[in-house]
Amino acid sequence: QNYPNPFNPETTIPFSISEAGNVTIAVYSISGQFIKNIVNQTYSAGEYEVHFDASELSSGVYLYQLSTKNTSLSKKLVLVK
Repeated sequence: QNYPNPFNPETTIPFSISEAGNVTIAVYSISGQFIKNIVNQTYSAGEYEVHFDASELSSGVYLYQLSTKNTSLSKKLVLVK
């Protein structure tokens, strides 16, 4: 899960992967509309943190989806300005 949450306007998304591969982190509105890709690159196995600056977005609830070769998960982001 990202921290802090709620956030304004920046948050950190920690993640770990067990094997090397492509990682994608995409942000969506609560209604499912694609907003932007935060990450779309290859990582080695390990633990990472990605910083997300949402200063161009309005307050609200968003979702981020983290996808790897073997896993896909979604979490809620709450932006409060």
